[in-house]
Amino acid sequence: MRKTIVMSIVMCWLLIPGLAMSQSSSNPDDWTGNVNIFLGAKMLDKDDWEPVDEHFEAGVLIDFKQKSWPVSIAMDFLRSSDKEDISVAVLNFGTFGIDLEGNTTEFNLGVRKIWDNLTMVHPFVGGGLAVINAEVKGTALGVSVSDDDTGVGVWLEGGAYVTLSEHFNIGAEARWSKAEVTLFNVDGEAGGFHVGALLGFRW
Repeated sequence: MRKTIVMSIVMCWLLIPGLAMSQSSSNPDDWTGNVNIFLGAKMLDKDDWEPVDEHFEAGVLIDFKQKSWPVSIAMDFLRSSDKEDISVAVLNFGTFGIDLEGNTTEFNLGVRKIWDNLTMVHPFVGGGLAVINAEVKGTALGVSVSDDDTGVGVWLEGGAYVTLSEHFNIGAEARWSKAEVTLFNVDGEAGGFHVGALLGFRW
């Protein structure tokens, strides 16, 4: 059932832009959009992810619309990771070091409302469906074990950016995402709170 949902979302993610284009004007001047790089942090649930619950995150946020539309179509890709070296005491065998790594990858599809009538400042909000893959990997004594899973959930965001020279964006965003995954037979949360800076291009 989960695979069917994921495939359906991926198909929508691929088809929506083409369908929107086919139903709208083909004149490039009638379209506007943004491509922004996101750099920041993702904070995951400590109960599920500690000690690798504070991730560095990077991604690309894309939105576009015909100028007459009230909202833009949003398609975002985010990747986060955290690594920690921990020590584990094993009775009668001593203490062993473990390299622990946590990773998440998010594909977010939805809509983004951008207010364009405030001179150079553009506040925005957005939300939609999230497909999140999560992985945990541990390495000790040259032996590695890992597990990963993909969950389907939701995402919400808010932020603002300033457009300089009509085309160059700089700003900030806060985002929340949620999707459940199962790693090593334990259910947990793969989403979290995201905070970061935006730098990109507007057309």
